[in-house]
Amino acid sequence: MKALVFHGSGESAWEDVADPGIQDATDAIVRVDAVTICGTDLHILKGDLPEVRPGTVLGHEAVGEVVEVGSDVRTVRPGDRVLVSCITACGRCRYCREGSYGQCRAGGGWILGHLIDGTQAEYVRVPHADLSTYALRGAVDSKDAVLLADIFPTAYEVGVLNGRVRPADTVVVVGAGPIGLAAIATARFYTPERIIAVDLAPARLDAAKRLGADAVASAGDEAEQLVADLTEGLGADVVIEAVGVPASFEACTRMVRPGGHVANVGVHGKPATLHLEDLWIKNVTITTGLVDTYSTPTLLRMMAAGQLPTSSLVTHTFPMDAMEEAYEVFARAADTGALKVVLGGPQHDALTIRTP
Repeated sequence: MKALVFHGSGESAWEDVADPGIQDATDAIVRVDAVTICGTDLHILKGDLPEVRPGTVLGHEAVGEVVEVGSDVRTVRPGDRVLVSCITACGRCRYCREGSYGQCRAGGGWILGHLIDGTQAEYVRVPHADLSTYALRGAVDSKDAVLLADIFPTAYEVGVLNGRVRPADTVVVVGAGPIGLAAIATARFYTPERIIAVDLAPARLDAAKRLGADAVASAGDEAEQLVADLTEGLGADVVIEAVGVPASFEACTRMVRPGGHVANVGVHGKPATLHLEDLWIKNVTITTGLVDTYSTPTLLRMMAAGQLPTSSLVTHTFPMDAMEEAYEVFARAADTGALKVVLGGPQHDALTIRTP
């Protein structure tokens, strides 16, 4: 099959690799019909995640059709159309029993495109398939559904819920990329008084307005002054960091009010300074997190009911074999206006499965 293979910092290629096969009784093989590129994939290519070994197929988000299952898989079967979650869950370890699937200790967590071969391929092996795939209704468009593999549950759980957004809050979202925009959309569930979006790209700030931001500002002094002006100098109740660079995290800690919450969502490749000399007295709560995807069933129902603005985040579509071009467009988002790119693969009639 063809797949996007990581070859070390700054290097990847769409090339031939071996077809995946069933390795464990809980595995499923899924033919990928739609896949997308995540900002985390760009971090991998920049060398920010050294645990990703050269030779790994990238990607952790997909929609596709199950073509084979292991003997212990019970909830999906060949022919089922499924969402492949970015998080794999065994369902049995301590963390899975608590719903903290991202911390699974039995071969789960974030492994696709990270510790094992991922979804940016014509086929993918999904471990622990019973809890790591979600059946899709026929009417749900694949390019919409694939956004629920990662960005919407991540924004909702790690940003909005960890940040404890409440009615009448002032919420600041720093970074209006796909995660930040999804955070704006899902923060509106809780009727905050205002949402302020911060970014360097005018096109992304325009998108933030369309998704429900009440005010926007360019990153830097302008944003901090706007927050101060709108809150009479108090600061925001919730600040969501959706960039993953030291300057944006430190700006978040300056914009939050005493007693407020900073919810870090961004993937950081470099250390950020925590100014405890200023923060120790302010009762500020700072949360970090890897998504657990416990909210995925709820979000799928909301999407099916037309209550999630998924389609508006997809700005570019490509055939699967244009993976390298899609990466280029997504990586140059400031120039291309890309928010989320979706790739659709060709249909295949058969796959030879190698069993142990």
